[in-house]
Amino acid sequence: MSGPLLCGLAVMLGQLTAPALAQTLPTAAENLTPGDLDSEHLFGFTEGSDLGVPGEVELEWETSGRLGKRLGRFLAVDSGLALKVPLTRDFRLAPGITFNAYDIGVPGDPTRTTGGFNGGFLETRLRLLDRRTAPFGLTLNLVPGYGTVDGGSGAPASSFGTEVGLLADREVIPDMLIAAVNVGFAFSSVRMNATDARVAGSGVEVAGALAYRVQPGYFLGGEVRYAWTYDGLTLDRLAGQAAYLGPTAYVTLSPHAWASFTWSFQIAGQSAGSYAGF
Repeated sequence: MSGPLLCGLAVMLGQLTAPALAQTLPTAAENLTPGDLDSEHLFGFTEGSDLGVPGEVELEWETSGRLGKRLGRFLAVDSGLALKVPLTRDFRLAPGITFNAYDIGVPGDPTRTTGGFNGGFLETRLRLLDRRTAPFGLTLNLVPGYGTVDGGSGAPASSFGTEVGLLADREVIPDMLIAAVNVGFAFSSVRMNATDARVAGSGVEVAGALAYRVQPGYFLGGEVRYAWTYDGLTLDRLAGQAAYLGPTAYVTLSPHAWASFTWSFQIAGQSAGSYAGF
C-alpha cells in the first residue's frame, strides 16, 4: 500500500471503569486548508467521525488507566497497539493487540500485581454521513475483542466483548470550533479460569465534547460523559452509573505525529444500591 505510515500513542488514567488521563500521538499535520481537518482524535475520550483516507496507514499505541476504588488500592493500565487501514474513504479496518498491568490491594486479600499480553481486537469503522458534505458527520464503530484477564480483578480469565458506537461531529466554526457527540453500547462475557464461573455485563455511555483551535496545530476543549453499567448482556439490571467531566488538549508534533490529552473527573454517580440520587 502506498502513502505514509502514520503513528499514534495514547495513555489514559482513570477512576473505576473510566480513564482519566489520555495521551495520543496520531497521524496528520495541522497545515490545513479549509475542509482538511481530521476530527477523530481532537476530543480526548470522545471521538470524531473521520477515519483517514485510503493509502494513509496509521499505527497507534493507546494506553488507558483505571484508578481508585472505595476500599483498598486499585490501579489498572490497559494498552493497545492498532494498525488503522482505510480501505475506502468511508470504510476502515484496524486490527490490534492489547496488554495490561494491575496493582490491586483489597483488605483481607493478598495484593495482586500482574501484567503482560492480554488479547486482541478488530475495529471496523463505517462512515454514514460525511460532515464535509452533510450537516454533520456520522460514523458507525464496531469493535469485537478477546482478552485473557478479568478487567475488574486482574485474575486470569477468558473474556469476549463487543463495543458498538455512533460517532457524530460538526464544525460549528469551520476549522476552528468542532463539536462531537458519541453514543455507545458494550457487552462482554467473562469466564474465570480459577473457578470456571461466568460473568456477563453490558453498558451504555453518552459523551459530548468541544475543541477550539487556539493556534495552528493546537486545540483546547472539554468533554462530559455519562455511563451506565448493567449486569447481563442486554442491560438486564443496573449495577451503577457515573458522570465524568474534564479538559482536553490536542497538539501536532510533526507532519506524521500528534498528541492529545484529557483528564476526566468523576463528578456524580455510584454503584447501584449505594446511593439515592446524586
